Amino acid sequence: MSSPTQKKQEKREDDIFLDSKLRPSKWAEYIGQKQIKDNLHILLEAARGRNQPPEHILFYGPPGLGKTTLAHLIAHETGRQMKVTSGPAIEKVGDLASILTNLSPGDILFIDEIHRLNKMVEEILYPAMESGSLDIIIGKGPSARTIQLDLPPFTLVAATTRIALLSSPLRSRFSGGVFRLEFYTDEEIKEIARRSLSILGTEHTLEDDALEEIARRSRFTPRTANYLIKRVRDFAQVHKKSLSKKTVHEALSLLGIDELGLSSSDRKVLETIIDKFDGGPVGLKTIAAATAEEEATIEEVTEPYLIQLGLLERTAKGRVATQKAYDHLGFDYPENKDSNEC
Repeated sequence: MSSPTQKKQEKREDDIFLDSKLRPSKWAEYIGQKQIKDNLHILLEAARGRNQPPEHILFYGPPGLGKTTLAHLIAHETGRQMKVTSGPAIEKVGDLASILTNLSPGDILFIDEIHRLNKMVEEILYPAMESGSLDIIIGKGPSARTIQLDLPPFTLVAATTRIALLSSPLRSRFSGGVFRLEFYTDEEIKEIARRSLSILGTEHTLEDDALEEIARRSRFTPRTANYLIKRVRDFAQVHKKSLSKKTVHEALSLLGIDELGLSSSDRKVLETIIDKFDGGPVGLKTIAAATAEEEATIEEVTEPYLIQLGLLERTAKGRVATQKAYDHLGFDYPENKDSNEC
């Protein structure tokens, strides 16, 4: 029987690894991305029938859609060990060589953010993926020689948020398939939120209209939905409230997240375009300078969601706030704006 001290320690460890606990460990628990799951099922079953490792697989799409989770599920489904690394972590050819030579037959190697691989490292990866060999150059100049090492059969599962930065030679070597993860529907997000809440073990269940409220503000992304669930749970616990729609609204308002799921930084970008630059068009560098935000953050994190909601447009001249953005933020839309842009 565990002592009170042991129970406290176990609870603390549970909180630390909470995100891992929320990650699905079985195919049945993974909600959404049906087409990808169906294709992966065929790929894995065919490889199992041939008693071979699955072919190399690439997942791409915005952050938080489940690329890493799919890699873990592939390892679980095949019963293989998974080694995890990332593009920025593999700085030298020797780093990759060390990882590859320590693989066991059938292992899954997961490389996150593979588009950030060093180009020299990437070229070493080509023969490893294609023919299961590793070419190492020893020495320099006329005395340099190449040693070829045979690698155990393995499966490379890679993920990237920016597939355009991946070179064509590397992309073509993912013979198992290149899969794009799509944004989730509100219904799928509700199911994910309901499952996460049951894992969190709260005293109250989340009311259906409260689930809808979270789904609407989750930016169509499971990671965001889980983040909101945890913060709503904390708010309800501290203030001793039920998990109602009102509680969700209060908790998310405290976080600065409005009814469309816009954060304060999202609104700041739109407000800057509307208030300081008459709604645009305005360039990315100018917006970044005016908001004290990094260009990459605006372009890769903020803009895609604003564009998806129809609040922002990218034009040849720059970014333009739409009438929907004016209405949402409470600004008067200039009557002559459309005619001026024509």
